Amino acid sequence: MELKFLENQVEIEKELNELDKFVIKFTDILNKLNIKYVIVSGYVSIIFGRNRSSEDIDLIIEKLDYDKFNKLWHKILYNFDCIITENQENAYFEYLLKDNSIRFAERGKFIPNIEIKFPKTELDKWTLQNPLKASLNDNLLFISKIELQIPFKFFLGSEKDIEDAKYLYAIFKNHLDIELLEDFNRKLKIVELFNKYIKTSKNSLK
Repeated sequence: MELKFLENQVEIEKELNELDKFVIKFTDILNKLNIKYVIVSGYVSIIFGRNRSSEDIDLIIEKLDYDKFNKLWHKILYNFDCIITENQENAYFEYLLKDNSIRFAERGKFIPNIEIKFPKTELDKWTLQNPLKASLNDNLLFISKIELQIPFKFFLGSEKDIEDAKYLYAIFKNHLDIELLEDFNRKLKIVELFNKYIKTSKNSLK
């Protein structure tokens, strides 16, 4: 895998796995419809080569009106099935508008699947408005900023999440906005946890 770090963008060249191809196929629809989205959680570490399994990809998408959602729904259904409901009105009004997510998988499959939701917290909104661009073998993806992803993984606190955070820090430690990282550490109240696992001082981060 080769990485090239640019301003608010990272270029990734690697042999694509099946999960990468699945994500590219789905996000290509969002890109073509000019729908804002951001990939969060486990896949953010997987895209950078972390060797672990994942059955779902988490996406936050901008809040759409029903007409735009209807257009998206029909584009998605060319190649994917909604595994939560077959009814688009139900998907929109009973799930997305009520702060629940819906899931899509390739036809005839249940995993892997992509979970999409509208932003419902201030953190969701910030993440959506401030993504990191990732060019994966020239395929454009929008992913969560690493300065948020690392603290949020520590906040979740499972062994897998902590390993994700440590892995991302190891890759990006020389390319981080340290003030932003430390701000999210404080907001998510994980300063001690961060220091425990990263084992570095504030001064050594700079």
